[in-house]
Amino acid sequence: MECLRGNLVNLFMDFETFGEHQWKDTGIFDFMDTFIPEWLSQYENRFVTASEACDISQPVGEISMPETVTWADTERDLSAWASNAMQESATKDLYAMRDSVLATKDEKLIRDWRYLTTSDHPYAMCTKYWHDGDVHAYFSAYASPYEAFMYFENVLRDLEYRITQE
Repeated sequence: MECLRGNLVNLFMDFETFGEHQWKDTGIFDFMDTFIPEWLSQYENRFVTASEACDISQPVGEISMPETVTWADTERDLSAWASNAMQESATKDLYAMRDSVLATKDEKLIRDWRYLTTSDHPYAMCTKYWHDGDVHAYFSAYASPYEAFMYFENVLRDLEYRITQE
């Protein structure tokens, strides 16, 4: 196992940070164009994936996180993804077909099912209001959470049909 001479620094950002939350005119792209080569030019600095970090570094402590914490909404909990009947139903329907999808061994079908497991789908079905609702509407491709749910369920029905055609 390789050892790190220095500290491991973790930076976690949504891909949306670049160009969505931080627009080009903020200088974010210029910053990254400068930062990355400068970082890599310093002694032994490099970028690694989370898995690679686990392989090359030992834990130095523990953080207790008895509850899930998120970036979303004023509550900073899972309610943006799991607070209404549509989200619960869609998630239940999606994971109910997991074994059937995987049993097909059809790479395209499995890939499509996995796309549906991304958090954007239940997030688009969120029915929160006030300021949080504005954020959900801004980041959604749908006219309403109800439309997001209907499209999602239609895609699930399409996947079910594709499974039966295997």
